[in-house]
Amino acid sequence: MDEALLVGRVWSKEAGGPCPVLLKDGRLRDLSSLSPTLSSLLELEELISNLNDADQFADLGPLDDFLDGAAGELLAPADLQAIKAAGVTFADSMLERVIEEQAKGDPLRAQEIRGRLAPVLGDNLRGLVAGSEKAAEVKNLLQELGLWSQYLEVGIGPDAEIFTKAQPMSSVGCGALIGIHPKSDWNNPEPEVVLAVTSTGKIIGATLGNDVNLRDFEGRSALLLSKAKDNNASCSIGPFIRLFDGGFSLEDIKKAEIALEVQGAEGFTMTGVSPLAAISRTPEDLVSQLLNDNHQYPDGVVFFLGTMFAPVKDRRGAGLGFTHEIGDRVEISTPQLGRLINWVEHSNRCPRWTFGIAALMKNLAQRALL
Repeated sequence: MDEALLVGRVWSKEAGGPCPVLLKDGRLRDLSSLSPTLSSLLELEELISNLNDADQFADLGPLDDFLDGAAGELLAPADLQAIKAAGVTFADSMLERVIEEQAKGDPLRAQEIRGRLAPVLGDNLRGLVAGSEKAAEVKNLLQELGLWSQYLEVGIGPDAEIFTKAQPMSSVGCGALIGIHPKSDWNNPEPEVVLAVTSTGKIIGATLGNDVNLRDFEGRSALLLSKAKDNNASCSIGPFIRLFDGGFSLEDIKKAEIALEVQGAEGFTMTGVSPLAAISRTPEDLVSQLLNDNHQYPDGVVFFLGTMFAPVKDRRGAGLGFTHEIGDRVEISTPQLGRLINWVEHSNRCPRWTFGIAALMKNLAQRALL
């Protein structure tokens, strides 16, 4: 990571507001003079060459001073971009979505349904390329068995599930609290690779994300997806976007393995590793379905690629599977992109989201950056 080209956002006490930054040699350089927002920074045609000379940008201090709060805090590396996500892109999570649907959001029923469906669905879904002729054959087979589902339709059919995860400016960054709805009793982290995509559809970098999910809400009805996905502090992104350059590319991302570790205050620990190579659709295919002649994003997009994690390790009792407890420490990591760390709290107890687009424009104007 020493040679990685890392850009992000911080709230700087010295500057009095959010700043796009470059992390170089453990220190943060203020890129506001190059671009006042990260979204417009990522649109620059000569972005890589503009960042080659870090000394031209004001020094905000060491990264550690933002991690401990002395100089400010890390923000999600996104501001005006749309925050979108692809769902059901891995076979294991595909199976778990079908189980949620069958269980109607009740974790007590999940284990029995998993035991019945896993031998049939798991064998048929593993290694299947979405939208392929083989996928169509599997669809016909599962329909004959009465096992077809709306989740399998988007998982292996020609059209991917793409939804709005959160509103622009609402994501939290590394070190922040992440929120679960206080009425949810069955929920989980979703560790994912998040792509930085320009307004023209060019993939220029990647970071990590936690697509916090309420399994009981979505399991009761897929029409509750927005309530299952978009709550206060329920979207975490960071710590930085690693830009593609001569030493790092999308091909490296395709080989990445994303690690998850959850540590509970009561001593509970859950770990796992998700290889991106197991994804059922290529990142390029997903981006082409996200941004095209039918749908545009003039400020760019940060785009979650989906997860294979749907944790089933029992926590509250035998057969109950996994759910978060308040105070959980969640770490998502990969050597190529660093570590994204957050702590779980109820969404109504996380800091309220008050700094939106209007507040950003007012702040930038007061700092003479517009």
